Amino acid sequence: MTTSMENEAVGATVAAEPAARVELSIGGMTCASCAARIEKKLNKVDGVTASVNFATEKAKVEYAGDLTPEDLIAVVEQVGYQASLPPEPETADGRPAGEPGAGEPEDDHTRELRSLRSRVLISAILSTPVVVLAMVSAWQFDYWQWLSLTLAAPVVVWAGLPFHRAAWANLKHGSATMDTLISMGTSAAMLWSLYALFFGSAGEPGMTHPFELTIARVDGTSNIYLEVATGVITFILLGRYFEAKSKRRAGAALRALLELGAKEVSLLRDGREVRVPATELAVDDVFIVRPGEKVATDGVVVEGSSAVDESMLTGESVPVEVGPGDRVVGATVNAGGRLVVRATRVGGDTQLAQMAKLVEEAQTGKAAVQRLADRIAGVFVPIAIGIAVVSLGFWLGTGDPPAAAFTAAVAVLIIACPCALGLATPLALMVGTGRGAQVGVLIKGPETLESTRKVDTVVLDKTGTVTTGQMTLVDVVVGEGETKEQTLRLAGALEGASEHPIARAIARGAGEMVGDLPAVESFENVEGMGVQGIVDGHAVVAGRESLLADWAQYLGPELKEAKLAAERAGKTAVAVGWDGVARAVLVVADAIKPTSKDAIRQLRELGLRPILLTGDNETVARSVAAEVGIDADGGNGSVIAEVLPKDKVEVVRRLQEEGRVVAMVGDGVNDAAALAQADLGLAMGTGTDVAIEASDLTLVRGDLRAAADAIRLSRRTLSTIKTNLVWAFGYNTLAIPIAAAGLLNPMLAGAAMAFSSVSVVGNSLRLQRFRSSNADSTV
Repeated sequence: MTTSMENEAVGATVAAEPAARVELSIGGMTCASCAARIEKKLNKVDGVTASVNFATEKAKVEYAGDLTPEDLIAVVEQVGYQASLPPEPETADGRPAGEPGAGEPEDDHTRELRSLRSRVLISAILSTPVVVLAMVSAWQFDYWQWLSLTLAAPVVVWAGLPFHRAAWANLKHGSATMDTLISMGTSAAMLWSLYALFFGSAGEPGMTHPFELTIARVDGTSNIYLEVATGVITFILLGRYFEAKSKRRAGAALRALLELGAKEVSLLRDGREVRVPATELAVDDVFIVRPGEKVATDGVVVEGSSAVDESMLTGESVPVEVGPGDRVVGATVNAGGRLVVRATRVGGDTQLAQMAKLVEEAQTGKAAVQRLADRIAGVFVPIAIGIAVVSLGFWLGTGDPPAAAFTAAVAVLIIACPCALGLATPLALMVGTGRGAQVGVLIKGPETLESTRKVDTVVLDKTGTVTTGQMTLVDVVVGEGETKEQTLRLAGALEGASEHPIARAIARGAGEMVGDLPAVESFENVEGMGVQGIVDGHAVVAGRESLLADWAQYLGPELKEAKLAAERAGKTAVAVGWDGVARAVLVVADAIKPTSKDAIRQLRELGLRPILLTGDNETVARSVAAEVGIDADGGNGSVIAEVLPKDKVEVVRRLQEEGRVVAMVGDGVNDAAALAQADLGLAMGTGTDVAIEASDLTLVRGDLRAAADAIRLSRRTLSTIKTNLVWAFGYNTLAIPIAAAGLLNPMLAGAAMAFSSVSVVGNSLRLQRFRSSNADSTV
């Protein structure tokens, strides 16, 4: 009893221990079923909870007890795959891990892509004459079959090696995948062709494949199937190549994030400025940030004041005024004066590094993609192999010659390996993505499409997505007796001498409306208040109402009301006066894109619920939502304001936990983690590289209406892929009973393969007829 109680106590202690976490890099996976097999094996270990992602080739594992990462690696290796602990996120020279430096070897993904590209090109060159000769009997000259063998052998043996290796690994673990079917079918076609050429009548001079579609018992020793073997390998290698290109981009968002940081910094040492690499910064170091430079790391302003553009990290469209004691974030841009900053966080502790971690966690946390072909193959492969074995046994048992029995069995394997399967996904993707590019939508890969069918909620970032993301002069309110032209000439010229983003917006707007602006004399920047100077002989002041009041220039009732109305709408009001009188109010805001309202309507027509998500304040967010047709009270959507990057991820995750399938549309660094977390991420092509890399779809034009086009096109492409798979498997499935009966004429097999391929091609080309719903984006 005591022993039992002690054991229970020990068990309770183990159970109470917090689970350790580790992320493993997985190698050797060829399809989604590989990921499922590894995940299943890991989860069978006591105390282990694992999630394996085929797309990112990583496993997130939680484990307790006496287990170590080495134990987990051993479990993965027992299943026949490779596993290792990932490298540190950054090397000593600040370069992202896994990215080759000068003179360093290529990484595994680059080598895989290069190898696949070589296999695809060489296979295509060699297999094309083999297929043509087999299908066009008029071109079958004497000894054409031996030329076909010479060309086919490298394709089957060398180019098909990845499939044969995977099939062998599956066989050792008692499982079968699409690789098994490809390897068995192509090997059977090759081996039977060799037998027919060397021991049958297929090698005789003048042998032809007559173009006839008869169903009759045939002597398999007079037929070769080299075109089947080479065609299948070439087309499926092409599909693997496109898939590898998509996977190669899995870590690009992280690399792009790390590239955003400053590379060098002006460090203050003993009163002197020293230019050093940003990676040498330590906590409490003091450094200088000049106008236009990036802040090197997170810190606190010690001296100086300026406006800092934080939109890339926070989504806040208006630059933030900072002074002594205020915090600044690494990778943001100093838009105004000189700042002296004391570093508070460096390296992996900075907000930028934390965002990179958020993106990585969101990407790795996605459910493993279950590819349609592999799901079908899970049922189709064992059945096809079983039919081949049964067919062989049946004909041998009925006393038929062994050659006829083997002909039937091999014919089943050959016809079960559908050539069109290699075209089903990549061709639809090529046509769909090509048409998408024409209408401003870039689709990254097949895994992108599976979520579009079920998406019911679309989360929209405000800045740069619904709005332009750039401060714009939107209104000019003048006092009695004044003109807008005169106001813009004087205020625009004065603000043109300032580096502040709001001042630049006014100067740009004034230049567009009145043309060339006069010169400025005696210009002075009043920190945190505004600017003043002489323009065309007038003493002009522009900025806060309090700055004009210092010069005894007070806003009249009409101008004061215009200022208050602008501020209530979340806009910025700049008071302007000259020659001792307050004369105008200029209104600056992040302008709404003219197409955003129509885009919201289209998204709603697709059955999606729009949600506006922003780092801006509540007033600005509600004003924008009302203008584009999103009901802030939740009738047609909702508004969530003043959120940080990590909060955006939580909003998306919370919606997913509620059972919603979420599409996220954004453009900034601050959206990257949420784009990765969402079931479908759509990035504006006018946004940052980080957002684009973290997304699944890119909207090239920066027009939100393209989001509706993207979802419609993705759904159409996915539907086409499913139809293609039905064709690819359908013809071959129907032909299997004929093959099993020993009635498969080789020309019939070739025709079935060709016809299913033609069907797939024709169905995929229908995507070219896709039309954007926007009249100005048709090509």
